[in-house]
Amino acid sequence: MPEAGALPALFDGDVLVPGSPGYDEARAVWNGTVDRRPRYVVRCAGPADVRTAVRVSRDLGLPLGIRCGGHSAVGHAVPDDGLMIDLSRMRGVTVDPGARTAHVQGGALLGSLDAATQPYGLATTAGIVSHTGIGGLALGGGVGWLARAVGLTCDNALGYEVVTADGDLVRATAQENPDLFWALRGGGGNFGVVTRFDLALHDVGTRALSAEVDLDPATGLDALRTWLSLAHDAPTRTTLHAAVRGGGALTLGLVHVGPPDDVTTLVAALDGLGTPTARRVETLTYLDLQRRSDTPTAHGFRRYGKSHYLPDLPDVALDAFLAHAEADLGAASLVAYGGAIADVDPAATAFPHRTARFEYGMGARWDDPADDDHHVATCRRLAATLDPWSSGAYVNALPDEGDAGVHRAYGAATYTRLRQVKAVWDPANVFRLNQNIPPA
Repeated sequence: MPEAGALPALFDGDVLVPGSPGYDEARAVWNGTVDRRPRYVVRCAGPADVRTAVRVSRDLGLPLGIRCGGHSAVGHAVPDDGLMIDLSRMRGVTVDPGARTAHVQGGALLGSLDAATQPYGLATTAGIVSHTGIGGLALGGGVGWLARAVGLTCDNALGYEVVTADGDLVRATAQENPDLFWALRGGGGNFGVVTRFDLALHDVGTRALSAEVDLDPATGLDALRTWLSLAHDAPTRTTLHAAVRGGGALTLGLVHVGPPDDVTTLVAALDGLGTPTARRVETLTYLDLQRRSDTPTAHGFRRYGKSHYLPDLPDVALDAFLAHAEADLGAASLVAYGGAIADVDPAATAFPHRTARFEYGMGARWDDPADDDHHVATCRRLAATLDPWSSGAYVNALPDEGDAGVHRAYGAATYTRLRQVKAVWDPANVFRLNQNIPPA
């Protein structure tokens, strides 16, 4: 067992402890309600450091957290009195435009991936916030504006380089360790530390179009009902979305990646949904599209959210969604699924929600800790009004719901299979600071 004082000599990267320069910055994550103090933060310089860090955490009996972009809503990356693997020094992206592949280090942010691929007019599904980390996004499934056209991020994974619970470095592909490959495509951080993702890229061009209309929620039912039919029939390069803001407007919109004239008819249909109080139609680059949510989703705010998958939305569910406008905080959203997401067999990956038509999210952000209970209770109350039509939840959007939440995210069959894979690759549950799958 290594002596604590000898730890820095074991790593090419940095070892931070309480009081070290940069320690408080390293332990601060996206959700400002998370305030934990690891015993050690290891800023790994490469896979060898990750291997050593996993072994040291086991030798010292310390809980182990892994930080990529720090966007976990629950803050799983930051273990109290534990060891945090910080991958922020491992952010390289290498693109092979001929093969249409990207090799992405485990600490890369989505903005780095997009910046490396867009000079070739290439991209893959990569969230909607550029300061999100590739690790958490891809391991939980990975949703973004391209998902209906090319599938989830995990559907575009060709292979992984993984540090296991024993500190070994292995490959996982469809041919090599296929059980691990299956589990990494949606099973979260339960099976190891991914130090490299190999991703398929697609020719998507460099242009996008965004169109939105704001309507009065009190008279929005007919418009929202028509919006549902538009979402069902939209081209796969087009994703329809809706939002209701507490005390504010109903926003119905779309994002289209590709030539804007391909979606002219759909924009006209959006304009015909009602009498808007505001209208926004914008042609922008794909890079700007991927960065446009960065400011409202900035680090440091206190946050809470809830999520559902919805196979259908009858009028009574739409009424419940519109009633969110009566709240005094936050925003609720609906994002259309289908397309390439639904083309994949639900058993082919550990992301099982292939038949979901919409993802619902309810979220709030605030500054004052004294408001925590109010905002959390309001989010839970509003999200509960959609419970009767829910068919599960996106694991990357789960708050801390314990075993019940994990079961909700995976369903019985996928959960059982994940437990079996976990028993092979991490029987001691070393990787437990996540939406945890216990070994069978």
